[in-house]
Parts: sequence; C-alpha cells; structure tokens
Amino acid sequence: MSEPIENAGSESVLEKIQAKVHHYQESSSSSDSDSEKPSLAPKKKRLFGRQQPVHTVLGGGKSADIILWRNKQISAGILVGVTIVWLLFEWIGYHLLTFVCHALILSLGILFCWSNISCAINKSPPKFSEVVLPEDLFVSVAMSVRYEINRAFATFRQVASGKDLRKFLMVVAGLWVVSVIGSWFNFLTLFYLVFVILHTVPVLYEKHEDRVDTFAEKAFIEMNKQYAVLDEKVLRKIPKGPFKDKKLV
Repeated sequence: MSEPIENAGSESVLEKIQAKVHHYQESSSSSDSDSEKPSLAPKKKRLFGRQQPVHTVLGGGKSADIILWRNKQISAGILVGVTIVWLLFEWIGYHLLTFVCHALILSLGILFCWSNISCAINKSPPKFSEVVLPEDLFVSVAMSVRYEINRAFATFRQVASGKDLRKFLMVVAGLWVVSVIGSWFNFLTLFYLVFVILHTVPVLYEKHEDRVDTFAEKAFIEMNKQYAVLDEKVLRKIPKGPFKDKKLV
C-alpha cells in the first residue's frame, strides 16, 4: 500500500515542477517578445539620412566638442575672438598687413620690456622654447583637403554628365542662391556669418533634433511632390535631342 501512495506523491511533485517550468518558459518568451517590440518599431528618419549622433557626424574629438559647446569657455572664447577680428577689419577698417605688423610690434614690445624688467630685479629672463610643428598633422590636413577637392570634382563631373536632371537643378539653384547672398556682403563678412552659423546651428539642432527632423521630413515630402508636378508638366515635355538614339559610324 505504501508504494502506490509514494508513486502518487512523486507524480504530483513532478507535475508541479513541470507546471513551474512551463510557466517560466511562457513568461520568458513573453518578455523576449516584449523586448523585441521596440526593435521592430520603425526608426525615425533623420536629417540627410543621418544614422549616427551629431557628435560623430562632425568628426568627434576636440573639434566636435568645440562646435557643440561641450566646453563652453573654449567655444565662447573662439567666438569672441573671431568677432573681435571681424570688428577690427570691418568697422575700424584695419587691413591684414597692418594688423599683422601691429600685433608683432605689440608682442615684441611686451617681451622686450619683460626681459629688461626681469634682468633689473635679478630674475631670469623669459625663455623662448623652440616651436616644433608636427609633420604628421600637416600631412593629414593636406590629405584631407585633397580628398575633399577630389570629391568636389567628382560631384561636379557627375552633375555635368547629364544623367541626373534633378541633381543638376538642385546644384544650379544652390549656386545661384550662394551667388545672390555673396553679392550682399564682402568676403570677410560672409566668412564671419558662415562661421557663426557653423558655431551655433549644430548645437541648436542637437537640442531640438526631433522637431527639426520631423519638420524636415515634411518639407522633403512636399518638395518631392512639387518636383513630381514640375516633371510631369514641364520636364517631360522638353523634346529630346534628335541624335540621342543614333549611333556614330
């Protein structure tokens, strides 16, 4: 009589264990499905198809930190310095050669007086260390400039090839807008405005990127609609060249 009772008890224990295991598997599968739901959600479209953070897009490092105001003292100091230089050249009417000569005269005068005062009070005069310019830095800068120039020429050739009419119209419109803006200011003022824009717009975009991306997506959709209307009503009605399909003998 004791064996059936023991078998019944052992079977009930096994059933409880199996029920707990089954419940744990269901809970784990449900948690996995819940964790997979955010990954299945569509990613938000970023401006210009950006997939990386703004800091990474700007190259990272100290330059990106300065542009995004990670160190506010350095960023503000650079902006104030550039503003002072612009005021000197634009408002006071300084010329570049005059500015360089006056800056050198001021530096030489300060160092000359400092050396004489140090000798008069029996202190060692200031030591001028040798300036060492790293060769790798200049090589990397030259290679970067060469790469950007080659990419610009490649884009120019691609646009001028006549294969993409939409890109051609966009480039022509962009160059026309830049030419109009350039006629409003001289080169120094235009350079200063571009610097201020590059120094302020990225940090503002980083703070409000969700709103900007949503607005930009709507603007791009509207531009595509307008281009489709222009293509249907105007561009497709432009006659093709008579020698396009003929082969040269």
